[in-house]
Amino acid sequence: MPDGFSAGDTAFVFICAALVMLMTPGLAFFYGGMVRVKSTLNMLVMSFVSLAIVSVLWVLYGYSLSFGPDAGAGLIGNLDYLGMRGIDLNALTGTIPVTAFAAFQLMFAIITPALISGAIADRAKFTAWSLFVALWVTIVYFPVAHWVFFFDGGNGGWLGDRNGVIDFAGGTAVHINAGAAGLALALVLGKRIGFKKDPMRPHSLPLVMLGSGLLWFGWFGFNAGSALAANGVAGMAFMNTQVATAAAMLGWLAYEKIKHGAFTTLGAASGAVAGLVAITPACGSVSMLGAIAIGVIAGAACAAAISLKYKFGFDDSLDVVGVHLVGGIIGSLLIGFFATGHVGQTASGLFYGGGFTQLGKQALGVVVVLVYSFVLSWLLGTAIQKTIGFRVSEDVEVAGIDQAEHAESAYDFSAVGASLARALSTPVTVPAAEKTEVDA
Repeated sequence: MPDGFSAGDTAFVFICAALVMLMTPGLAFFYGGMVRVKSTLNMLVMSFVSLAIVSVLWVLYGYSLSFGPDAGAGLIGNLDYLGMRGIDLNALTGTIPVTAFAAFQLMFAIITPALISGAIADRAKFTAWSLFVALWVTIVYFPVAHWVFFFDGGNGGWLGDRNGVIDFAGGTAVHINAGAAGLALALVLGKRIGFKKDPMRPHSLPLVMLGSGLLWFGWFGFNAGSALAANGVAGMAFMNTQVATAAAMLGWLAYEKIKHGAFTTLGAASGAVAGLVAITPACGSVSMLGAIAIGVIAGAACAAAISLKYKFGFDDSLDVVGVHLVGGIIGSLLIGFFATGHVGQTASGLFYGGGFTQLGKQALGVVVVLVYSFVLSWLLGTAIQKTIGFRVSEDVEVAGIDQAEHAESAYDFSAVGASLARALSTPVTVPAAEKTEVDA
């Protein structure tokens, strides 16, 4: 291997890539438990299919568009690495092979469109969703990843490398990107039948808790791994991830208790995810105390934000807007206040003597990614709806999308029904001694 190669850093990044891959099944469980029984499998496979589609596209052209040499103005990579050809196996990104870096970034590309699926639960055709994923990562995610994550000494992406927007692990490129797309698709597909009238409670809160636990576990790879080395910055990102998530859960639960009078398991799980989202862009630039503050703010704010869909009348089924869009905005903007200049970045926020400069840069990143993703996602969703149709028929939605789209059901209730029928039809024999006592 060439000079500068680190076997330890490489092993660390591969482990982190595997952890990030686990987040997508974790997200599937998290979303799968939040929907009604009749949509469980559809919700699971909407996440899993992203693993298949994005992995193939990443090799064909996704990596080249995201991390290939800049094609001009920091907007998109060129096509030098189509099919991953032309990549020197001995080339390094930092201290790790380029292939290790490509594998790590692939897992980010996979989970981002999967996050969107929660906004349109219960009502999207699987074929249309799969087409949307392929088009969206091509037109939206790959360019935005180049803007934010590609660094080349000032000649890389126009937001991160050229304008100094800090996004350590994906607050803009992943969460604001996905949240804005989720809002756009929720508007294109319209409200679920019975929205604000029928109960649409999670069918399995244990499944939700399992999913949130897997997300929390995998998120250490997401954030710490973004240091691309087993070093002090990775350690700080790891600790910031833990304490911000814990603080956000407490913030959400406190808001819930004050507002609704109860601590719910769904609130605990959602609060944890909100904290993970908010600390993602900031974990490499703030102190642990700053991470706690970001977590508390995000937990309470996201808990309040999920009611926006009822106020404004858009049906964001599983609160992608309230958690990922709002949480991503909060985490990205708070860097402008809490960045210390002494973690993994040299820029300082307002509270550390940096003035409003970094806050302005963060606001630029938030607005640009939000608007770009929303507009392009709305156009893509509308085009699919007008051509092959994006939303299932009313009959399918009422009866259950699992049977119509996948010819399966998540749970087999026939055996339960048969056992109950046998129990009800079998006469009960009372022993003579007991019968005498009853008669007496």
